[in-house]
Amino acid sequence: MCEANVYLLEENGEKKLVMEAVDKIIPGTDEVFLENIFGERKTVKARIKEMALVDHKVLLQRISAGENNAG
Repeated sequence: MCEANVYLLEENGEKKLVMEAVDKIIPGTDEVFLENIFGERKTVKARIKEMALVDHKVLLQRISAGENNAG
């Protein structure tokens, strides 16, 4: 099984579960699209911070309102 649980890193350092059993992740400019094996879909205003595939975990970091991806 290749699914992963996706967590969002909160400002206080805690990890909040966003979605379980995710099998599709599509990163965008300022958002990440998630889809799990049950057909649930979610778009999160975040970027991928870390992927630990052996542990089946993906960590997202929220993008703040004034932040952009330009150099």
